[in-house]
Parts: sequence; C-alpha cells; structure tokens
Amino acid sequence: MQTHNLEQGSQQWLAHRARCWNAGDAPAMLGCSPYETRQQLLHRLATGIAPEVDAATQRRFDEGHRFEALARPLAEEMIGDDLAPVVGTTDSPLFMEGGRPLGASFDGITFMGDIVFEHKTLNQDLRSSPIEADGTLDPTALPKHYRVQMEQQMIVSGAERVLFMATRWEGDTCAERLHCFYLGDDALRSEILAGWRQFAADLATYTPPEAAEKIVAEPVEALPAVSVTVTGTLALADNFDAFERALRTFLADRLIREPQTDQDFADLGLQIKAMKKAEDALDAAEAQMLAQVETVDQAKRRKDTLKKLVRDNRLMAEKLLASEKERRKGELVADGVTALRAHVAKLNERLGASLMPATATAADFGGAIKGLSSLDSMRDKIGVLLAQSKIAASDVADKIEVNLKALAAVAPEHAALFPDRSAIVLKAPEDCATLIRARVAEHDAAVKRRAEEAAERERERIRREEAARVEREALERAAAERLQAEAACLLYTSPSPRD
Repeated sequence: MQTHNLEQGSQQWLAHRARCWNAGDAPAMLGCSPYETRQQLLHRLATGIAPEVDAATQRRFDEGHRFEALARPLAEEMIGDDLAPVVGTTDSPLFMEGGRPLGASFDGITFMGDIVFEHKTLNQDLRSSPIEADGTLDPTALPKHYRVQMEQQMIVSGAERVLFMATRWEGDTCAERLHCFYLGDDALRSEILAGWRQFAADLATYTPPEAAEKIVAEPVEALPAVSVTVTGTLALADNFDAFERALRTFLADRLIREPQTDQDFADLGLQIKAMKKAEDALDAAEAQMLAQVETVDQAKRRKDTLKKLVRDNRLMAEKLLASEKERRKGELVADGVTALRAHVAKLNERLGASLMPATATAADFGGAIKGLSSLDSMRDKIGVLLAQSKIAASDVADKIEVNLKALAAVAPEHAALFPDRSAIVLKAPEDCATLIRARVAEHDAAVKRRAEEAAERERERIRREEAARVEREALERAAAERLQAEAACLLYTSPSPRD
C-alpha cells in the first residue's frame, strides 16, 4: 500500500479521490449504496460534478467525525495498538482498472497494517442487525454496503481484519456501542474487483445526459369556474361560451398527448386531475341550475355536451398515461436486453466461436424495475443489473478461455475426443482439466491396448506360421526319407545282371 499525507475532506484529498477507485464509492459501484445510485456515481466521476452538501448534511458529517475521534481510543484499547487515520492506494497491476488504482481512506490502521478501524454512527439498521452470543455484531450479516467498503479496505491495505465499530455519544460519554471484527470474504472481493473492471469500461463510454432540473409538475391553469344563474324570468346567465373556448384551447394546445420524460408524465397527471375537477364543476353547475328552475333543457344539454368532452379526453389521457409509461418501461427493458446481448456477442468473438451459454443473456430486467414509477429509478436499476450481468458473462467467458487453452494444450490428434466441446468448456477449469486428462489417458490406454493386442496377434501369426513351417519341413523330411528308403529297398531287391 502507498500512503498519502492528506487530510480527509481537504481539496487535495478530493483531488486524490478523483484519480482512484475509492472504497467509499464501491457500494454505489455495486448498486448497494443507500446514498448514491450507480448511475449517479457514473455521472459524478465522468463530469466531476458532485451534489452540494446542505447545512444539515454537513452537521451530520461533522457529528460523525466527532464520534469517530472519540471512539478511536476505545478501538485502540480493544486491539492493544495505536491507530492512525491514513489515506492509501495500491498500484499493483492486479488492482488497476482504467488507469486508476484502488484507494481507501481509513478511520484508523495499525503501524504494521494488519488491523483496520472503521467507524460508523450507530443507526437503527445496525441496532436491528443480528447479535452474536458474546454481544458483538455478526459480521457476515452486516448490511452489504458496509462489508463492501471494508473488503476494499482490506484489498488496499493487505490487513487481516477490520474492527467495525458503531457508536453514539452524548457529549463525551459513549451512550451506545456495537462492534465486531470483519475477517473478509473471498467471493465479495472477487465481486468488487470484477465490478470495478466493468465500471471502468462503462465510464469510458459514458455520455452524460443533458442537465435536468428536479422534476416538479407544472401547475395546470384551472379551466374557468362554471356558473349558471337563473333569473326570475327563466333567463339563464352562464359562462359556457368562455368555458368552452378555454376548454378547447386547453385540449388543443396544452394537453400532453405524447409524454416522453418524467416531467411530461408528472404534468399529464396534474392535467388529468384538472379535467376531473372540471367534470365535477359542471355537475355542480347543473345542480345549482336545477335548484333554481326545473326546466332548463337547453342549458342541461349544453352542460352534458361539455362534460362528455372533458370526460372523454380525461379518460383518453389516463389511458395514454398508463400505456406510454408501459411503453417507455418496455423500451428501457429492451435497451438492457440489447446491450447485454451485444456484450455476449463480443465475448463470443473473443472466444472465436459461439460458446457462451444461453443463460448469459437471461437477466430479468423486467423484474428489476417492478413496482418503480420514476423513469430515472428504472434506468438506474437496469444499469446496475446490466453491469452485474456483464460481469457474470465476462467471468463465464474467462472460464471458457481457460478451458479452451487447456484443450489446445493436448495434441491436435485428440480433438476427436471432445465432440461435446461446447459443454465441456462451461465446466469449472479444475473439472475441465480433470476431464481432459481422463479422456486423453483413457484414449492413450485404449491405443496402447490396441497396439498390444495387434502385437500379440502378430506374434501369434508368426508362431502359427513358424509351427506350420516346422510341420511342413518335418513332413518334407519324412517324405524324403521315405523316398530314400524306398529307393534303397528297390536297389537291394533288384536281380543281378549275372542272373
């Protein structure tokens, strides 16, 4: 770990953080921070624009720093060693993504760097966390954003454990305290490193959207109040003409019919409320008119016509609001699906064949935004799931690549042993390597066995041929001896010429 002499909160410290992947940002990067979304972190790091800290938030920060300073001696007493606040980075190539090192700001760390101190202001989430039999917090059950921050601190520092402490103070007296020792999590460490790798890739291609103000529905100018006055001579005094002109102008020029943004959806919602209010006002005018005179058919028909016009357009707008929001949700989901498929396609290109499993593109983007109403919150949830899915797919591709190299390491003549290559490469590398060795060994054993059987057959053939030759030669010798004997016999028994 490289240490930096920086005061936390200073401009130099902020400038340093802008050049690192910070432990404090890691929860947002993984989409588990309760304070900042992944999209907000992307925007902040891409633009350098951070939200302004209001006075109330600053007071809370200051109080937290005071609690931390008061709690440090308690932590030193627990571990039996001094603790010093430190800012650190690691420039190991293993922890460098996009040209930035992993970094962390420590509330305290021992001189040997083996124990880290992390302090939080005690809150209700921690009070309700599981407690061990000895009264300490269960470190494995802490909210994930705390564990992610501590895990990166351990990566940066190389520490063996983190003393996590949450306190609340009344003056200089500790009113509440909870603590535990966090010992690390290999799976979470891998998730963090893969997460920063994907985040660096996303940041490199991030295009900040146009600045948008906080969405507040614009006030909808109310349609003119409807009034009907019946004179004693049954003459009606109403403002239906003015109401109708204002209504038709509103419907023609102001009613939003193609909402595109959260602002449009908010404005359309208020417009619907205004039209519903106009319907109620027309009903009230009718009641007022009929209370004064019973026979005002013409005015009533006029009122009914205007009410139908308002009601029909209100119902149309309500359907439009629902259908357009569903359409936009569908577009966001489709964008997520398309982006993930494109990422998997690039991985297949890298592998040189379509070896990625179908599950690599099976992210449930629709489920991720279930129950959400804001388009911005939907984009963030889909962005987090997309990043997680890309990380998972890249991990599968890395595993496939290792297995392909293991397959390539065996001689080309063994290629026929792996007709199910596309399934084999999806195994864990250790399992794949074991399977490869087993098949090659089985094949070599079969080849050796066949060679031995062929050699044995050849030896048997030679033995049979040799036996046949020996038998043949014996027969030939016997035949020759018999002929020789017969010739000798004839010579012995032939009459002498003198006879």
